[in-house]
Amino acid sequence: MALGGGTYTFQNKILPGSYVNFVSAARAYGISRRGIAALPVQLDWGVEDKVFEVSAEQFRRYSLKLFGYPLTDERMKGMRDLFRHCEKAYFYRLNKGAKATCQYADARYSGTKGNDLKVVIKKDADSSILASSVTGTALTGEAILGRSQEKYRVQTLMGFQLVDEQIVTEKGELADNDYLVWKKEMPLEETASTPLTGGTSGEPVTGTEYQAALDALESYHFQVLGCLAATEEVKKLFVAYVKRMREQVGVKFVVVMHKQADSNYEGVISVENDTKDSGWSPSSAVYWVTGAQAGCAVNQALTNTAYDGEFELDLNYTQTQLEEAMTGGQFIFHRVDNDVRVLDDINTFTAFTEEKREDFKRNQVIRVLDQIGNDIAALFNNKYLGKIPNDAAGRVSFWSDVVTHHKQLEALRAIENFDSENVKVQKGDKPTAIVVTDHVTPVNAMTQLYMTVIVS
Repeated sequence: MALGGGTYTFQNKILPGSYVNFVSAARAYGISRRGIAALPVQLDWGVEDKVFEVSAEQFRRYSLKLFGYPLTDERMKGMRDLFRHCEKAYFYRLNKGAKATCQYADARYSGTKGNDLKVVIKKDADSSILASSVTGTALTGEAILGRSQEKYRVQTLMGFQLVDEQIVTEKGELADNDYLVWKKEMPLEETASTPLTGGTSGEPVTGTEYQAALDALESYHFQVLGCLAATEEVKKLFVAYVKRMREQVGVKFVVVMHKQADSNYEGVISVENDTKDSGWSPSSAVYWVTGAQAGCAVNQALTNTAYDGEFELDLNYTQTQLEEAMTGGQFIFHRVDNDVRVLDDINTFTAFTEEKREDFKRNQVIRVLDQIGNDIAALFNNKYLGKIPNDAAGRVSFWSDVVTHHKQLEALRAIENFDSENVKVQKGDKPTAIVVTDHVTPVNAMTQLYMTVIVS
């Protein structure tokens, strides 16, 4: 008979032997990654009725498949600005029209770009040669006649670019691709080039579509939400959304929009500059600011950052107007010699109070506070909620994790003068609740120099 062994919960085993448990060492949750944006957009091609994720690398490699245009196309300029600094973005397509179609296939998505699709079917030359070569062998029937070996080369073109090619003997062998859904009744016959037609990008977008986008994005994690809309109705919708998510749901992110400085809220960034590019909305600078805000590190600010995007920005501001922008909560670009730079990294909060002082207008401060709010919430939900007892040892464990997290922020110079004694974790009014008091001092980047030079 074997000796005792296995795992244990209590030290109550009878048989002699080894009882060994294997568990992971306790590990504090670290600082979560930044670089994630979200953007409801109008598109001529792409995923419909749901949120879809695109990384910067996927955008560079698969722009045509995802958005209907190659990376270098003029119509991808906004996306290029967005991905210049962010790592990943969640998109929701606002518009939905009709799918282009032909006798062979339907476009995978609705939109005018489906009209650029073409189907080419031709006999595969190699298979014809192979079929004729078997004549006179022991094979019988259709094989001797060369028909059973006959194959077709089926090509999908987007414009003049070949995007898919399949070699099949029967139409049922065709697999749907990233651009086309094949019709089951399609004939397998040679055609030089059959275009798809009838694709449309849908009716003008209203607040209803934007609301659907915001509802769909609610379950995703991102640091910055972009709003390209020009109507006051939609912009007010975004302001109300970010306020609800930050204050009632507890999800911390900011929204970037165009000329909405009267929001007077730390979660709203208002881009003042118009873009002057033909065929683009004046709000198009939102692309770059959304990506740059998402990609900005928790210990940094965008103040004095050079604009490295592709849009021509309206920079016709006097010194007085720039000062008014600063006091009015406007995020504004200005010219410094030959560069275009961010004047100051601020949001729309201007009505300072004793509870919320001037620091709250700085996006660097909000980044730090949002980082703490989101990270500590994730820590509690993933490690403690429903798992750790609310006793002295459990509360000490939570305190230790919070302190470890804040020391990491201090090491990054995102906060300063951190004292672990200022973190208090106490039992709440309910036996399941804990109450945390946490004192932090966010670090701000230098923005002004006052200097006195004494000449003796």
